[in-house]
Amino acid sequence: MTTADVYLQQCINGLSLGAMYALLALGFTLVYGILELINFAHFNVFMVGSFVGLGTLSLFGVVPGAASLSGFMLAAVLLGTLLVTMVTSGALGVAIERIALRPLRDVRGPAAMITTIGVSYVLFNLVLLVLGADSKNFPTPLPSVSFAIGGAVLRLREILIWAVSLVLMGLLTWFVQFTRMGRAMRATAQDPEAARMMGVEVDRVIIMAFFLGSALAGAGGLMFGLYYNFTSYIIGFTAGLRAFTAAVLGGIGNVPGAMLGGLIIGLVEAMGGQLISASWADVIIFSILVLVLVFRPSGLLGRVAPNKS
Repeated sequence: MTTADVYLQQCINGLSLGAMYALLALGFTLVYGILELINFAHFNVFMVGSFVGLGTLSLFGVVPGAASLSGFMLAAVLLGTLLVTMVTSGALGVAIERIALRPLRDVRGPAAMITTIGVSYVLFNLVLLVLGADSKNFPTPLPSVSFAIGGAVLRLREILIWAVSLVLMGLLTWFVQFTRMGRAMRATAQDPEAARMMGVEVDRVIIMAFFLGSALAGAGGLMFGLYYNFTSYIIGFTAGLRAFTAAVLGGIGNVPGAMLGGLIIGLVEAMGGQLISASWADVIIFSILVLVLVFRPSGLLGRVAPNKS
C-alpha cells in the first residue's frame, strides 16, 4: 500500500468517525440552541443507545458469532434496530429533561449544567452495576463485502454509517427548516419570550429538542457498535468530548456547523494519528477546542448568541 493509499484509507476512516461525531454533536447543538445549556448527560445517552442497539439486535436473533444477514432480512433488522434505539434514546432524553432539568429551568447560574453532569454519572454507574465492566461484543450482521479504491478498502459498514448519517442529518435539516415545529424551534432559539407571546408552546419545543438530540445520539451509539464491534460503559466519555468539540468548532447552536465540525474532528483524529501518532490524537483535538474557544468562540459557522437572561 502506497503512502497515498494509506492517507486515502485514513480519510475513509475519518469520515466514518466524523459521521458518528456529527450525530452526537447535533444533540448538543439542538439543546444549546434553545436553552443555552450544555447537556453533559448527552455523553452517556450515546452509551446507553449502543447497549439498546445491542439488546435489540439480540432480540432479533442477531448475536456475536451468528451468520451475517443479507438482502431484505438485513435491511429489516437494521431499520428496526435503528428505530427502536432512536425512540428509546429519545425517550431517555425526554425523561432527563422532565425529571432533572425542568424544575431548574428558572434557576439562574450553572445549576442545570451541574445537574446534567450528575445525571451523566447516574447513567454511567447504572450501566456499570447492571451490565458489568466487561466490554460487550457487538454482532456483525453485515456481510463481508468491500470495495477497492486504489489500495484502500471501503467496507459495507462504512457505507452504512455514511448512508444512515446523511439520511438522518438531511431529515433533521428538513424538519428544522420546513416544518411547523422546526419553525417553532428556530423562533424559540432566537427569543423564547417573543416566541411564547406569538403562541409557540415552548415546553413542547424543549421536549422535541431533547427527544431529537437524544435519538440522534442513540443512532450514533448504534453506529459505534456496528463499526467497532463492541460497546462498553466507558465509550460515552471520549466520544462525547470529541462530539462536544465538534459542536463548538462548527458553532454550537448551529445545525450545519455541528455536522461540519463532526466531519472535521473525525478527519483530524484519523489523519493526525497517521501523520504524527495515534497517542497524539487527543492532544490535537482538544487543542483545537481551546483555540476555537479563545480565538473564535462562535465557531466556524456560528454567530454570537444573544443573551437570553
